[in-house]
Amino acid sequence: MTTAIALVDVNNFYASCERLFRPDLVGRPIVVLSNNDGCVVARSSEAKKIGIKMGVPYFKIKRDFERIGGICFSSNYALYADMSQRVMTTLESMVPAIEVYSIDEAFVELGALWAGDFVEFGHQIRATIQQYTGLTVGVGIGPTKTLAKLANYAAKKWPATGGVVDIRDEGRRSRLMAITPVDEVWGIGRAMNKQLQAEGLATVADLIAVPPKQIRLRYGVVVERVIQELRGIPCSELQISTPAKQQIVSSRSFGERITDQTAMRQALSAFMERAAEKLRKEQMRCQHVSIFFRTSPFSGNEPYYGNQLSAKLPRPTDDTRELLHHVTNLLPHIWRDGFRYQKGGVILGSFTPRDHQQADLFDNSDSIDHRLMAVIDEINHSGLGHVGFASKGVDASEWMMKREHLSPSYTTSWADLPVAR
Repeated sequence: MTTAIALVDVNNFYASCERLFRPDLVGRPIVVLSNNDGCVVARSSEAKKIGIKMGVPYFKIKRDFERIGGICFSSNYALYADMSQRVMTTLESMVPAIEVYSIDEAFVELGALWAGDFVEFGHQIRATIQQYTGLTVGVGIGPTKTLAKLANYAAKKWPATGGVVDIRDEGRRSRLMAITPVDEVWGIGRAMNKQLQAEGLATVADLIAVPPKQIRLRYGVVVERVIQELRGIPCSELQISTPAKQQIVSSRSFGERITDQTAMRQALSAFMERAAEKLRKEQMRCQHVSIFFRTSPFSGNEPYYGNQLSAKLPRPTDDTRELLHHVTNLLPHIWRDGFRYQKGGVILGSFTPRDHQQADLFDNSDSIDHRLMAVIDEINHSGLGHVGFASKGVDASEWMMKREHLSPSYTTSWADLPVAR
């Protein structure tokens, strides 16, 4: 049976999510900013065309960008996560096997017996996702993951393809490789690209022309596997099941520097509340907790201080109340007055499945704790309101990251539903 791998990738995902509920922004350049509205982390096609670079501090381009009608948004994680889930759910309903690779892209397995013509099926994927979510995707098809990635690059770069490119044919593949820069290959990072360019390997065709033994000696086994995949030899299969997480980290850069221990405790408590929610979503419990915070390493005129402290719990837990207790206990041991702290967070580790716990003869609180946390999670996920813990304080303005250009949570909050007049 003929099979192939397709990479389905949402075009300009963050910017497209922002524009989805703002049709007045069609045709206008859009950028999405990093935490604390610092740097550009996503761009619409219009922003790319006028030369806006990834990672540029927004204050450097703000005046010129807004003068030409550009608009910026703070990162709206709730909106992006929900739209991602809708895209992936749509894909799962169309194919038998899917590997969610990132928030905006997934590998899917195609089979001739049920998909028929792969290019036609790729257009069907595009049309269905467009209809169900309003988002546009590119579909790249090839015999390996790396070639599917390369095909997806072509589908996005050349609109004449209709957003679907199939490079299973060796002739078509060779023509694409001859005009594709080597840095567009999945797995070739910035440092490796510089090294390859210095040796005259400017295109993908140049790269695969080098003998395999020579590639391994010069660049190692990882690049050798990339070359093998570019030659149509699979080196990695779809990962259908998501591997269990080894730890959960919840951290942020603060909107304003923290100088007070109470404010730090509130911030870490908020991070812990979020981490505990993620832990329960993973159906896990943890037995190791860490907190950390630091000043900015780039403030040359201020002394640097950073520290981390951990605790091993007497029994695995996913109870937010118990985890918050350890924030209060650990913080005083590493807190130092006189510093302006720029970032902090919590780490949960040593996971065990929630349904496979060693029973404690003298502990009968587990079922009550589980029901309480389940009720809290249900309320918080309903979009009707939020239940929190007092330890994170009432006013988070002192430490909450700046998101002055935040769009509404159109799909996850009843209060933010668009109003039709």
